[in-house]
Amino acid sequence: MRHIELTMGRSFALAFDDGDNFVDELIGFCAEIGIRQAIIPIFLGGFRRVGLVGTDKPLEDPEKPLWEETVLHTVEAVGAATLAWSPETNSLAPHIHVAVGRKDLSASGSVSHLKWAEVQFIQELFLQEVASPELLRPECGPYGVPTLSFAPTAPVTPT
Repeated sequence: MRHIELTMGRSFALAFDDGDNFVDELIGFCAEIGIRQAIIPIFLGGFRRVGLVGTDKPLEDPEKPLWEETVLHTVEAVGAATLAWSPETNSLAPHIHVAVGRKDLSASGSVSHLKWAEVQFIQELFLQEVASPELLRPECGPYGVPTLSFAPTAPVTPT
């Protein structure tokens, strides 16, 4: 495990509207006001459609990352995220996880990595900018999984 103390910056409340592309709107907001790294302690509301990492087939290798997508419709959602900078793509790299309950199946739930979502009615999100150190999300390990890292100039305290 690695850890580092964070210095927090600006705080924002965002209210997404019906039909908004959740991920695109979030990335666009960050670009517009110059956010390259942040934490999202919570977001909540509804999604008309949502793409999650998942499959209905047996996993070939449970140790390998899964990149397949499953689509759910008409869900209530709560989630959290970290936003860091990808050195490979030179762009914001969100890492968003969500728990959703399907309205049509007695609120049966799924939990996974969020790939994309279309807002239904409203999504409320609270974002806390990280002023320092620089948070990076390089592709690491044998499978090239984007992984949260700290800038090389930042003092990292090993445990």
